[in-house]
Amino acid sequence: MSDSFVHLHVHTEYSMLDGAARLDDLFKKTVELGMPAIAMTDHGNVFGAYEFWKKATSYGVKPIIGTEAYLSPGSRFDKTRHRWASGGDDDISGGGAYTHMTLLATSTKGMHNLFRMSSLASLEGFYRKPRMDKELLAEHARDIIGTTGCPGGEIQTWLRIGDFEKAKQSASDFRDIFGAENFYCELMDHGLPVEQRVQQDLLRLAKEMNLPLVATNDLHYVDQADAKAHEVLLCVQSGKTMADPNRFKFDVHDFYVKSPEEMRYTWRELPEACDNTLLIAERCEMSFNEGADLMPRVDVPEGWTEQTWLRHLVHEGLAERFSGQVPEGHTVQADYEVDVICNMGFPGYFLVTADLCRYAKEVGIRVGPGRGSAAGSLVAYALKITELDPIKHKLLFERFLNPDRISMPDIDLDFDERRRGDMIRYATEKYGEERVSQIITYGTIKAKQAVKDASRVLGYPFAIGDKITKAMPAPVMGKDVPLSGIFDPNHKRYGEAGEFRALYDSDPDAKAVVDTALGLEGLKRQWGVH
Repeated sequence: MSDSFVHLHVHTEYSMLDGAARLDDLFKKTVELGMPAIAMTDHGNVFGAYEFWKKATSYGVKPIIGTEAYLSPGSRFDKTRHRWASGGDDDISGGGAYTHMTLLATSTKGMHNLFRMSSLASLEGFYRKPRMDKELLAEHARDIIGTTGCPGGEIQTWLRIGDFEKAKQSASDFRDIFGAENFYCELMDHGLPVEQRVQQDLLRLAKEMNLPLVATNDLHYVDQADAKAHEVLLCVQSGKTMADPNRFKFDVHDFYVKSPEEMRYTWRELPEACDNTLLIAERCEMSFNEGADLMPRVDVPEGWTEQTWLRHLVHEGLAERFSGQVPEGHTVQADYEVDVICNMGFPGYFLVTADLCRYAKEVGIRVGPGRGSAAGSLVAYALKITELDPIKHKLLFERFLNPDRISMPDIDLDFDERRRGDMIRYATEKYGEERVSQIITYGTIKAKQAVKDASRVLGYPFAIGDKITKAMPAPVMGKDVPLSGIFDPNHKRYGEAGEFRALYDSDPDAKAVVDTALGLEGLKRQWGVH
């Protein structure tokens, strides 16, 4: 067996305010250490799956998509805390609301099962965290590997409170769900008492049940030197300062990308636990179909196609807009735009968008007149998606759709927010629940916010952070100059940051804040719904 190793328990920047492993840094380190693959197992989500897959592939690293799932102790629909032991739940993950479990997809089908379970965990199982349960796992376990997880897992929890038989029953349940070849005993050793307390019982359990072993390191950052930045990030999460003795923190600095040599030394008495990481990686093959045509398909009257029906509705709409006296220039432009739209494969998109606007107006839901580049489309005007005649206002269609540069159309629709739920309901009922979704957005810690967060966490008064941010170059188009750019002579706005660099060089407090902020900048802070 090779002397290499594959990390299978990894918290990237998508474990928000907990994972500080930036993807590019993560893959560079993986390549540097000669490891062939790496997994992502973010807390309770698979938000980063596509970006992780895309970047890993570009670095020549095999991506393994997974998640560290939150599991309800009972049904995911039960929104109460479970009592694990009569002695109290002080040492129980989530205070009895959930446990943890590492899940890894072995195929594209398995990855899609993770996506489905992750969605249902939020929609059906949310209680403090988005939670799956054994019923959901059993329904979607195909092509997924499960493990006993970290100290917050159900099996280790039973072991920690001294109930070996219940731990064994729990392991038996999971083995039945995933299959004997897909359920592993996960071993961690960061030198923590919570791990050492159960290690011998965990190995005994694996031996009695013939569970294969797999060694992991609970990665939360890339290099050991990043541990300080990670501590600061946890303070941002909890609203604490570094001086607070009761702040949430990791007690050791071992949560980094350890080399194969380090991992194999740690588990030198159980080499199969490291060998199995490579065997698991060999089993995992997944991909995204980037070239798939996912444009909506619309039912049109018999005898019509989406293309001919779109052209018909556009000319009908223009006739209505101009009371039957359509200027020749408008007719020519409309035909040109329809040709571009159809050649790009987007007629269904326009038909659906027009239908949503039509419905809103019919039921009295206010719709905005149009904004952004879509206002340059005469087709959008003819279909009553927008209310501005682009020819009259000299707006360019090519800013919206350029036949020489194929990109997805993006029409922003503004509906009365009080009736937003009605619009979502209409779209769901007409086009099907499986074809309607809301879009996630991510808040990123930008330069000025990183400085303010760092200043607060380090215990400085507000005035310190305020003084530093005021010395930064003004944002352009709403974008801060990155801190790295301020110190980079090759950055186009380097010359504007002289005052900032002078403050950094002359004020030790400012230097401490900025150095800390550099570890926070660019990490994801929170997610929201667009």
